Amino acid sequence: MTPLPVTECPASGTEKRVSSIRRCGELDFEPIWAIVNDGAQAYRGIIPADRWATPYMSKDKLRHEIDDGVVFWGCEDGGELLGVMGLQQVRDVMLIRHAYVRTESQKRGIGGRLLSHLQALASGPLLVGTWADAVWAIRFYERNGFEMVSKTEKERLLRQYWTIPERQVETSVVLADRKWLESQS
Repeated sequence: MTPLPVTECPASGTEKRVSSIRRCGELDFEPIWAIVNDGAQAYRGIIPADRWATPYMSKDKLRHEIDDGVVFWGCEDGGELLGVMGLQQVRDVMLIRHAYVRTESQKRGIGGRLLSHLQALASGPLLVGTWADAVWAIRFYERNGFEMVSKTEKERLLRQYWTIPERQVETSVVLADRKWLESQS
């Protein structure tokens, strides 16, 4: 990945302060973990009960994801991370992983800015997986140029590029960017 200059993202309140997007480091582990688990509260009661856990993502699972190559980027305001989104190279594609914004900072464009930044970083096709019942997440990615793939293709992609339980394959969807869709034509 070629580093890009830091970009602006919306401030946490109504003030006109400038926030930035930056690559997260080891010192960000605890804030990333907190943001993931706070933002994931939106899934409670939406995703299958057998896929929910408290915390939603354990520290061990987060460490495993980072050790497996998920690179987190964060939108920061006044030294505080407001949202995070991961990017992971897996063979010939890049995966958008673990996209979360603090509950009190949602609906301010932070997720869109993070996604735009990661799209600019990506050297190849992008795929994202999310829960099939997380309609708001699916719409978010569709508004940002991604298209849902067929059920058959979803199952193939989840098994090829993700390491997730079979139950999660059954209850998830995959969305692909234009580069990936054009490569399949």
